[in-house]
Parts: sequence; C-alpha cells; structure tokens
Amino acid sequence: MGTAAGDGGKGLRAEKVRRIFQRFDGNGDGGLDREEMAALVVAVNPRVKFSNEQINAILDEVFRTYAGFILPERGLTLDGLLRTYEDGAGDVDRDFDALGLGLGDPPPHPSPPTAVAPPVPAAGSVVSEASSSVAPIDRASSGVTPADPLEAQQQQRTAAWAASPNHGIRFKETWQLVDDLEILIKRVRVQQMKKDAKVKSSAAGDSSNTLDSFSDAGWSRELGPPHEGAPRFSWDEGTRDFATFRKELNALRSRADGAQSREESFDGHMAIGRGLYAHLLFGEALVSFRRACDLQPTDVRPHFRAGNALHALGKHAEAKEEFLLALEAAEASGNQWAYLLPQIHVNLAIAMEGEGMLLSACEHYREAAILLPTHFRALKLLGSALFGVGEFRAAEKALEEAIFLSPAYADAHCDLGSALHALGEDERAIQEFQKAIDLKPGHVDALYNLGGLFMAVGRFPRASEMYTRVLSVRPNHWRAQLNKAVSLLGAGEAEDAKKSLQEAFRMSKRVEVHDAIAHLKTLQRKKLLKGGGAEGDNGYLVIEPSKFKQVGRKTTLRQELATALQIRAFQIVTRMSRCDVDHLKNEMSRAEVPVSYSGSGVPEKSIRKAALEVILRKLLHFLKPETFQGAVKAINERILSVLDYSGSGRVDLGMFFAMLAPICSGNLDRRKRAVFDALLWRPNDEGALIKKADAITYLKTLRAIYIPSLGVSDMMELRGDSDTSLVSFPEFIEMFDDPDWGFGILGTLVKLESGDNIRHADHYCSTCRYPIIGSRFKEISYGFSLCNYCYSEGKVPSTFKLEEYRFKEYGREAEAMKDKCVCFKFHSKSN
Repeated sequence: MGTAAGDGGKGLRAEKVRRIFQRFDGNGDGGLDREEMAALVVAVNPRVKFSNEQINAILDEVFRTYAGFILPERGLTLDGLLRTYEDGAGDVDRDFDALGLGLGDPPPHPSPPTAVAPPVPAAGSVVSEASSSVAPIDRASSGVTPADPLEAQQQQRTAAWAASPNHGIRFKETWQLVDDLEILIKRVRVQQMKKDAKVKSSAAGDSSNTLDSFSDAGWSRELGPPHEGAPRFSWDEGTRDFATFRKELNALRSRADGAQSREESFDGHMAIGRGLYAHLLFGEALVSFRRACDLQPTDVRPHFRAGNALHALGKHAEAKEEFLLALEAAEASGNQWAYLLPQIHVNLAIAMEGEGMLLSACEHYREAAILLPTHFRALKLLGSALFGVGEFRAAEKALEEAIFLSPAYADAHCDLGSALHALGEDERAIQEFQKAIDLKPGHVDALYNLGGLFMAVGRFPRASEMYTRVLSVRPNHWRAQLNKAVSLLGAGEAEDAKKSLQEAFRMSKRVEVHDAIAHLKTLQRKKLLKGGGAEGDNGYLVIEPSKFKQVGRKTTLRQELATALQIRAFQIVTRMSRCDVDHLKNEMSRAEVPVSYSGSGVPEKSIRKAALEVILRKLLHFLKPETFQGAVKAINERILSVLDYSGSGRVDLGMFFAMLAPICSGNLDRRKRAVFDALLWRPNDEGALIKKADAITYLKTLRAIYIPSLGVSDMMELRGDSDTSLVSFPEFIEMFDDPDWGFGILGTLVKLESGDNIRHADHYCSTCRYPIIGSRFKEISYGFSLCNYCYSEGKVPSTFKLEEYRFKEYGREAEAMKDKCVCFKFHSKSN
C-alpha cells in the first residue's frame, strides 16, 4: 500500500516533471500547446496507437480541466503539468522511464510532434478521469476540419460543451439545431427571471460553498451536475413560458427526426440532449437521449448519458438499468469504448449506492480501479463503500491508495478518518479528519465526525466546538444540534445543553429528542427537590450475577436477558423483525442456485455476497436506501463474516436463510420450521430428513453468531463432523430448544419483541431514571424497579447495598390485568 511521498520525494517528482516538460516545450515559450501535448501523450505510451479523435479527446479534457494553468497562445504551464500528475492523470515515474530521461543528464532537447493513429489510451496516459466521459467523433464523416472557419464561428456562438473539438457533432446541420436550442433556452430563462425575482435570489443562494462541503459523488465534471460551483438556475416547468419552450423544443426534435439519414438524426438528438443537460434540464435531456437510444440501441453514449440524466433526477433504479445497457454495449464492441469502461463502472456503482446496494457497488468500483489504476476517485468510492458494509481494514487500504494518488483529496482523508476510528486508531483518525478540514475548512462530514470522535473519547468541549462549526455551515443540521447538546451535558453545561436540545427538537420534531428534553427536566426537578441528592443521582452499583435471585419461574435470568437484548438490538438494526418468515421461505423456493463444491469437496448452494444483497433487498423492500445500507452492514459484520470465514466472497445460501429465520417475524413454530426447511433446501439426498452433522454445525454456527460467549474457533471444530445419522423435524426441534447447546434463548427474544409496546404507567427505572418500556423487574424487598437494560447489566441504585436482590418480572400479563381494572373503574363511574 502506497503512502504519500515526503518532501524529498516531492522534490524528485517535481524535477522529473520539469524534465518531461522541457523535453516537449519545443519553442521554449514556457507552455505546451496542443501539438506539444499530443507529442507528449504519444511518446509516453509507445505501445499504443492513437487516432486523431482519441488524442483530441484527451487534450480537450486536459485543457478544459486545467484551464487555470493555460497561458494564451502558449498552452499548459509547468505547474499545470505537475498538477495533472498530482491528480493521478499519469504515472510520472513510468513516463520518465519511457522517455529514457535521466536526472544526471542535461536538460533534454524537445522532439518534434509525432503523427498519431488508432486505438485506445493506456491506463497511465496523461488524461484526467473525467476524460473517460468524452465520446470520440468521426471527422471524416462530418466534413468539418479543425481549420474550418465555420467551426470556429460555431464555437464562438454555442454552449461550452459544443465549443470543444471533441463535441461529438458529426453533421453541419446539427450545428443549427444546437444554436436554435441555445436561443430557446436563453429566451425562456430570461422570461422566468423577469417574472419571478425569487428564482433569481435562490439561484444566487445556490452559489454558496455549502454543497461543496460534502463528500462528492465521484461523477466526472462533464457527466456530473454541470457548472459545479456556479449559480444554479431553478426551472419552473409549470409556467406558460415553459410550456411554449417545450412546444418549440418538440419542433426541434421533429427537425432532428426528419434528417436525411439515421446517423444524422441520432447526431441531432444527442446534441439536443447534451445542450439540455448542460442547462440542468434533465427531464427534457432524458427524452432526447432515449430517442437516440431508439435510433442506435447498441451505441454506448446515449445509454450512458441517459443514465446520468436519470441519476440527476433521483431515479437510481432506472439509471442503473441504463448503465448496465451501456456496459453491455461497451464490452461487446471490443476496444472501441474501452477508455469509457472505468467511468461506466463508477457511475453504475454510484447508481447502485443510490438504491442502497453497497456490496454490489464495491464490485464495480473495484473493476474500475483495476481497469484504470490511477482512478483515485474510484478507489476513494471503493473505500467509502467498504466502510459502509463494515469492512474497515479493506476500506483503509483503498482510501490510503486514493490519498497516495491524490494527496489533496479532502473527502478521502475524511473517510479514512472514519475507517480508522472504527478500527480503534483514534489518534490517526483525528489527524485524518484534521487534514480534511485543513484542505476544506467547511467540510461538514469531517467536522461532524471529528465531533463524534471527541465525544466518544470524553473530550466534550472540543466536541461542542466541532458541532458549533458544523452548524455555522449547515444551520439546520439537527443531528449536530442534538450532539452538541449531549457534548454540552458531558461538559457540565446543563442549561446550554437544554437550549440546544430544544433547538434540535424545533428542527426535527422527533419524539426521541422530546423524550430527552423531558428526561433532562425530570433530573433537574428531582435534584432541586432533593437538594442535589435525588435517588440514584449519586451513581449506581454493578452487582455480580450470583446475587440476583429470581422470584417465580417466569422471571428471566439476568445473563439470558443480556444475550437476548443484544440479539434484539441486531434484529432492530437489520429490520428483520419486519420481514415475515413466510416471505423468507417464498424467496428460498424461488432462488435457483446451482450446486458447487468448496475446497473440502462439500456440496453447497453458494452465491457471491453481491448476489446475496439482491435477495436481501427483496426481503427488505420496504426500507429506504440508507436504512437498507445499515441493515446490510450489520448482517455483513455479524453473519456473513462468520459464514465466509475463508474470505472467498461466497456464502452458503441455505445456511444463510437458516441464520435469518429465527430473527424474522412470525410465531415460534413457523420460525423453527423455516430453519429446518432451509437446511433441507441445501444439497440433500435424504428426503424429509437432514444429517445430524449438518444440524450440529448449524447450531454451533448460530450460537457463534448470536451468542458472543461462543467464539468462531469453537464453531469451526465441528466442520469435519462425520456423524452420518439422520434427524427428523421433531428431533431437530429438541436439539434447537436445548438451552445449553441449542438456541433456547429464542423464547426470551420473542418476549422482548412483544414487550416493545408495554408502558408501565408512572414507573421509572430507579437506576437510569427513564420510563420503563417492556418488562419491569421489581425488587420485592425494597420495592425499587429496574428496566430491561439495567437489570441485564446488574445495575442497582447506589443507595441499596444488599447481600442479595430478589426480583420479580412484570410484563404483558400484569399490564393487561391493570388495564382491565382501569376499564372497570371507568364504567363504574359512568354508571
């Protein structure tokens, strides 16, 4: 794994770039013009033959991306060339060696430009990642040469994208469509700005750097939201002016449809689509790109651009389908579109992320990085996605590589900080967050995450400072406001914490914020009434388990409850409690997975994690994308990491179904039956029976996943069990219910599920002081009550120091009887 070079390394790197620059600055004017840059590109890729169109595509992107380093009449400066290498556009060491230069040699004499001919740029060529988004043109068919005065005239009149020699326009008639479209757009824009001054002011507001403070999505400059950093105009498509514009636009499309040839019609619709996209008219652009798709279904470009328009409209599923079509077309065309493949993979992965499919996105980010090793944004996005599924060490490596290629990449530093914090390396994490903030002072993600890290390590004043800075950039960031309140409370500033809590509630109207305010008020009130000594305010005691005694057989054991609460927390995070177990069985019956063999020769129906994620999406179709991502992360960390202990990336699907069944919704019997059916669904020649070895392996794996006291190594001991006896469903249930070797804790989990809606009137936990929800554990000698969590952790108020504690559990039955009494009293009074 590479790391950023030190000062000496940077000096050596700069000297190599200077030597390369001097080699191709033929006239010694301090700039590389297009001919000199073309010679450089060809010379550093001696085994690649470029066409004129491909060279123009590369040069257009370099001169557009690094416009700030272009000298009029001279070209790209030395600083500009150095920046291209720093941005990962090329490998300076590789290029230096390819040119046969040496640091001890005198400055090289420039060589004349070299002629160029077909096909594809290499991964190390001097080309920014955004150049992969530019499609080559066929000048022979267009009849327009670079020296044509008509083209120069058109370049002065049309939009920026069409002014480039690589504009993609092949026919002269298309120019008139582009010009007419620009006139229509400018006319309707002026009309809308005159009628509504608010649009003008909101457009000015969009020019702030607030949007730029977030981690970018990784889109290339051409295919992402155009005019990044410039004021964005808000279109009102419901006005009469816009209706007139749409009618005139349809007339332009009709002119494109009436072209002399299919190719010319395609050219017209693509140009119209690009012009509309450049002005943020994504819906109208999509209409044109789809018409182009109809005209040339196997062409990569219209599918690719339609995918970007759909993504801009927030239609991630449809965008994904278009990118898949673009990928299929590119792979079927040989090397013609090879240079575009990395960006197709990146944009496809981003669309998948929009649906919450992080595991699938990882595969495409990884493929893009393989195809173009200098694609630092693909590596950054890969690292971010790996972090999102809980694979922190792999995320660290990908993000470090992205930073090595682009040291000034603030978003990569921020995400690396998050990965390091997850790995417990907090000091390194603080350094990375600070680097991101130094590079981009208003980086909301870095400020917010650094605040969370400070709060986690108990540095509350610093945490409060970070959240205050977040709110200065994003005043409506209610989570930052809430966390600021928590950090102020930790710093002992209760009054300021209360004000911050109230502001967070005003922003969000979330019930948990309201409950936190009520809890804070209760603590303050009790402190005043007791003169600073409210019951439990002096802390709590943690009692060893042997001193907790149960009154009655229905009172849950403390250790058992602690384990069940952990499983319940996992169940809530994954939302599997909202997935009926019958839906799991239906999905199992529909899954068509061929039998494969592991290294030990054991037959199993295994699939890749990305394919497994698709099945999970069907089961949890009701979740929003970001919520689904959290569910997959939890499942990957807790279940898939155990099932894929070898790191092959494949999982036994039948075993996976059997692991999920106990935490789905449904009564106990249906869940147990689903487990048995999942084990039967695996490769099995025994009819309605399963092998005892499989049942034991399943139970050991199940306990390793859900019961922390059992390690994975213990589970692995039974992998080679040779017991060939068979087990029926009743026999399996007996094994499953065994409290010591099975999963008898499932009954306690079901009790917790049913207790979510139980409220115990005015009863508060004597330790944490929160209202008791679920089971209430009452100490029968002294009458104080504990909630589920304090009871499971053995916490009692410090005012009760006893040799033995005897608890009785009050759950659903007790509350039901209480409700009946209340109803009886109500009816008695009314009578």
